[in-house]
Amino acid sequence: MFAMVLERPGTLLVAQRRPDPSPGPGQILVEVTACAVCRTDLHVVDGDLAEPKLPLIPGHEIVGRVLACGPGAPGFATGQRIGIPWLGWTCGACEHCRAGRENLCDQARFTGYQIDGGYADRVVADARFCFALPDAYDDLHAAPLLCAGLIGYRSLVKAGDGRRLGLYGFGAAAHIVIQVARWQGRRVFAFTRRGDGDAQSFARDLGAVWAGASDEPPPEPLDAAVIFAPIGLLVPLALRAVRKGGRVVCGGIHMSDIPSFPYADLWGEREVVSVANLTRADAEAFLDIAPRVPVRTEIERFALADANTALQALRTGALRGAAVLVPPAR
Repeated sequence: MFAMVLERPGTLLVAQRRPDPSPGPGQILVEVTACAVCRTDLHVVDGDLAEPKLPLIPGHEIVGRVLACGPGAPGFATGQRIGIPWLGWTCGACEHCRAGRENLCDQARFTGYQIDGGYADRVVADARFCFALPDAYDDLHAAPLLCAGLIGYRSLVKAGDGRRLGLYGFGAAAHIVIQVARWQGRRVFAFTRRGDGDAQSFARDLGAVWAGASDEPPPEPLDAAVIFAPIGLLVPLALRAVRKGGRVVCGGIHMSDIPSFPYADLWGEREVVSVANLTRADAEAFLDIAPRVPVRTEIERFALADANTALQALRTGALRGAAVLVPPAR
């Protein structure tokens, strides 16, 4: 198989030819047709997430078709189209798993981090953590749903039912979340890097009632805010933007340190919460909702061999929507 491989954090991915993997018990072998590029991939490649399997094939927003099933693999037929997300395995036995919080499992393993992922033309996955995809989406437009969509949706649910929602960082996740939020009847306020007129225009095109710089106060107090940008400085800024009793949700897996801030910014029963990973229930709920909104993903296509170029475009904020990698035909 052809794959783009991380040999050491902080270096470019390397193109390699490897033997095709074989599915073990409970696993499926999948032909990858598309894999979206996530900011978490950047955190893995750049070394912000410190314990990847090495060498590693990144990628966890994977669309493909089942080629073969290992012994006891449940639920999928050969040739069926499926999606493979970030959460790749859990123990099923700990207190978190038993309570329906498998996203917090201490033994969890993650696709494109501890498990080889989708920057390849073949991938093996635990069948329990794969999902059928809505027919409304082709392979490339379905790929961003599998992390930007799933964890974005979990962040939205965590934000509560408030009508005035702030989104800090307007990339792949926010451009999906705003569509769901507006479908729910919310008013969305978009915050971007100062001077990023393209991102602000993108947000307005998708229905934001206001778009401005992250250090600007919104024109009215927010009920909740979701922070997708991995910048700790945004937490106190978002706290100042929400009303008393408001909630700030940190939606990323990695964030720079949060600076100290006056207790007065938190007082008034404001809350700061994080979102960790996703559950299979999140996937089932979101993949049911997405075609009913309907969510439309905006993508930029890259050849799999150009994965380093796609990562750099994400790193520098040059993307509108999500980058999607397409493996070469065999």
